[in-house]
Amino acid sequence: MEFDTDIAIVGGGLNGPALGLALAQAGLRVTIIDRLHTQDRKSPDFDGRSYALALTSTRLLDGIGVWDAVADHAQPMLEIKVTDGRAGEGPSPFFMHFDHAEIEEGPMGHMVEDRHLRRVLMEAVATCDTITVLDGETVTAQAVDPSGVTLTLASGNTVRAKLLVGADGRASGTADRAAIKRIGWDYGQTALVCAIAHEKPHAGIAHQFFMPPGPLAILPLTENRSSIVWSETAENAARIHALSDDAYLDVLRPRFGDFLGQISLAGARYTYPLGLSLAHSMVAPRVALLGDAAHGVHPIAGQGLNAGLRDVAALAEVIADAQRRGQDIGSPTVLDQYQLWRRFDNTALALATDSFNRLFSNDNPLLRIARDIGMAAINALPGARRGFIREAAGLTGDLPRLMRGEAL
Repeated sequence: MEFDTDIAIVGGGLNGPALGLALAQAGLRVTIIDRLHTQDRKSPDFDGRSYALALTSTRLLDGIGVWDAVADHAQPMLEIKVTDGRAGEGPSPFFMHFDHAEIEEGPMGHMVEDRHLRRVLMEAVATCDTITVLDGETVTAQAVDPSGVTLTLASGNTVRAKLLVGADGRASGTADRAAIKRIGWDYGQTALVCAIAHEKPHAGIAHQFFMPPGPLAILPLTENRSSIVWSETAENAARIHALSDDAYLDVLRPRFGDFLGQISLAGARYTYPLGLSLAHSMVAPRVALLGDAAHGVHPIAGQGLNAGLRDVAALAEVIADAQRRGQDIGSPTVLDQYQLWRRFDNTALALATDSFNRLFSNDNPLLRIARDIGMAAINALPGARRGFIREAAGLTGDLPRLMRGEAL
């Protein structure tokens, strides 16, 4: 049978377009299908969403040709400070401090606003001759046969591909239609997310303040602004989010502290519930999952998008190598190679973020003593500090070529 495209990607957020651009470099035809219209996803307004991109993620973006367009809007993360305490009481004297100067590769990562990263990916996709975007379309059915997969769209049109990739989030329709089940649970926490303007410079320092209801991350943006990811119990978060902007800031100030001077809101604020979601498998016949469609983790370490981009780099490499060898890119042999590469790391990340959240999101006095001693011990050991810094930069593990700064 003839194919309309080599790979069909469902999901036009960030991971889907990144994968499309990587595969296009390998000479493959890609179709990206997204339920939102392009103009809806291209809004220049700042909605508060930002991402902590690890060093290896910026290498990938450079490898697919978009980093230069993002770099002017990116804030390098030069240091990370991790503390423990209670709102209004200030941080514990025991802490961890990670400085990028302890590794040779450069800044551990960069903070980038969603609106800038999304825009440059969309612009790059729009100018690529071998990528077709079907926006405002929803997949209603997928039928797999020995040679490929046929997608039926809500419009009545069909798309025939050798491989289907689900990059459609935690409620992945692609995974559901492939009968891939999930395991997960709700944390009873909600993330309050916004951006804050402050009168003093942040010096490129990211802060993670662990409090009993959940962690508060203060992440540096360009100019005198920081991104806030503030976890509270679901009940508290609903009450806080319903407040006026001034009252919201009154609740935030004792948690934020005064180390950056006066603060004010610098964009919209929004919330999302926190939980763990892990697909039983990252692959099925003619189907591969990546990003949140495969693994949704707690934002405690800011690794959600980085893990998705590792999936992108690994899947692109596996497919490109298979194509060069003349293999069927949707065969079980190829897809199993991708799953073998990424499954363990993603499961380990999910369990690590889950354990960290449970360890720190409580006020148990014995656990407080244990974690404070643990942080002080790590901070006192240069080798341990360097290991954490390299982990934050994404430099550990079996890195795909695009994340090593090499061509696909």
